[in-house]
Amino acid sequence: MTTNDPENPLEERVTRILSRIRERDFRLTPQRLTIIRILATSKDHPSVDEVYQEVRTQFPTTSVATVYKTITLLKELNEVLELGFPDGSNRYDGYRPYPHPHAICTNCRKIMDPEISSVDELSEEMRKKTGYTFSFHRLDFFGLCPECQRKS
Repeated sequence: MTTNDPENPLEERVTRILSRIRERDFRLTPQRLTIIRILATSKDHPSVDEVYQEVRTQFPTTSVATVYKTITLLKELNEVLELGFPDGSNRYDGYRPYPHPHAICTNCRKIMDPEISSVDELSEEMRKKTGYTFSFHRLDFFGLCPECQRKS
């Protein structure tokens, strides 16, 4: 896989992130490139530890600090969406790094990105009813995924 494949939207995504990082003069090591690829291509909303474990399969000496620093930079560039949870088990979405709804299983912690057409209408209704100008929103639905329902 090359980073300049216009036929592959995931590669376009990685290329875009890399160019934004280069604009900031951030050193791009093989480990950081791997972290970026993991986040940009994962639909599973990995945690820092999951990213760290995956990077370590290729680069055993990578530190968890490298993962945190890279994610922090990507958050600053709006290239990763952080899903924070009260228990500190934050997850990251670099595949779709913009506000969108999530369905979160309270049992297995799986996160899905359903396409819901009425989110824009809901945002507009909120603006009208509150007078706010929104720069960001978060819409999460919590429950049991179909697999966990079958197990119950």
